[in-house]
Amino acid sequence: MKKEFLETGKIVNTHGIRGEVKIQPWADSAEFLQGFEVLYIDNKPVRLLGGRVHKQCLIAQLEGVADINAAVAMKNKIVYIRRADVKLPPGHFFIQDILGLPAVDEAGVRFGVLKEILPQPGGDVYVIAGDGGAEHLVPDVEAFILEKNLDEGFIRVRLIEGM
Repeated sequence: MKKEFLETGKIVNTHGIRGEVKIQPWADSAEFLQGFEVLYIDNKPVRLLGGRVHKQCLIAQLEGVADINAAVAMKNKIVYIRRADVKLPPGHFFIQDILGLPAVDEAGVRFGVLKEILPQPGGDVYVIAGDGGAEHLVPDVEAFILEKNLDEGFIRVRLIEGM
């Protein structure tokens, strides 16, 4: 079952004395977060009154956070977005939706579970926890990740010697 609210970042610090907070985005860019009217913190909607990108973070003015004291109280809180507020382009998905999916080989035989996705400069690397205890590192390229089937709930992988 897909989560209604998705973790998207963390308030890592305050910014200035007027209540702005610094949000470090986890999965998407600061520009992506800047496009939302409402963020969710502590299971409550919080309006994003304004924001700007600074060093890959979003400097945000949140409703109800008007001074440095209120901003300090927000530090280390997790920021969520509501899935319904996002319109993804065709073929795109949320990383959280594929984590935990079974990994199958070309013949459809399960050999593990997608445990983690490591962002790398040359592209993402999928970490698959093998059913036999081995760990497989698989680059997210068409030669190795053959199919990401969210509807049926699996990823199809071509493994080669040494993966």
